[in-house]
Amino acid sequence: MITPEQLPHMSADELRQLVSSLLQTVAAREGEAPPPIDKLTHENAYLKRLKFAAQSERFSAEQRSLLGETLDEDLQAVSDEIAQLKSTDGPAPRVKEQPKRQPLPANLPRVEIQHEPEATTYSCGCEMKRIGEDAAEKLDYQPGVFSVQRHIRGKWVCAKCQTLIQAPVEAHIIDKGIPTTGLLALVLVAKFADHLPLYRQEAIFGRAGVAIPRSTLGAWVGSCGVQLQPLVDALKADILSHSVIHADETPVQMLKPGTGKTHRAYLWAYAAGAFEDTKAVVYDFCDSRAGENAKLFLGD
Repeated sequence: MITPEQLPHMSADELRQLVSSLLQTVAAREGEAPPPIDKLTHENAYLKRLKFAAQSERFSAEQRSLLGETLDEDLQAVSDEIAQLKSTDGPAPRVKEQPKRQPLPANLPRVEIQHEPEATTYSCGCEMKRIGEDAAEKLDYQPGVFSVQRHIRGKWVCAKCQTLIQAPVEAHIIDKGIPTTGLLALVLVAKFADHLPLYRQEAIFGRAGVAIPRSTLGAWVGSCGVQLQPLVDALKADILSHSVIHADETPVQMLKPGTGKTHRAYLWAYAAGAFEDTKAVVYDFCDSRAGENAKLFLGD
């Protein structure tokens, strides 16, 4: 270690050797790829700056709505990926306090779903007593009708052993969230298949008596994107297993946040042949039409 006080007393050869060593260290570090969690953390901070910083007045209301929806989706997706990496790399991070959720409308019909243990006789042979329950409400959607699912988990206890048994909580797409898979499917299909932006879905839900902010809808879409990534990877692997792959790219206008301008990006589509058993298309969004994008997707 060299302190600043030592520099004036060093010879010219020693200074040249020190500078050369520093340059080699910097060059080596620049060649290293940043850890995934650092890259995602930087991306998360950049997205938050785009969302909360002042936007150009040249954006119309519709443009601002669409840009905000995309940022909400990306923010949630990046946050979910960071949480997954932290859960595998070390102890669970401290859970950030979430804003208080408003109760679901009382006028919506309720469907109670009971979750009870398979057996109420404990290993000691005593019959267990039901002493209470936990209830969690999920917002569900069937075509044209909103309803609330009340998941009730009874609490059973053995008077002799003082042991409490309760049915485990079922897995959900969004942990501790209110949407069921049916509602999430509705939001995704409406956005990507029916071309309904989230701000329009927010208005449609509002007319049905359910207030769901577009920021919440965007967070749901982002979480679903992370959960669906294994399916995308499986489809890509299946497409790449065919001997002949069809590819095409479609230009799309990409909005540059903060400038009010757009530039041409491309959505690449890869599919198997028309007479193949696999009827799937994998999309790859790229900033350009360069052949490097196809090479990166196709590999060898």
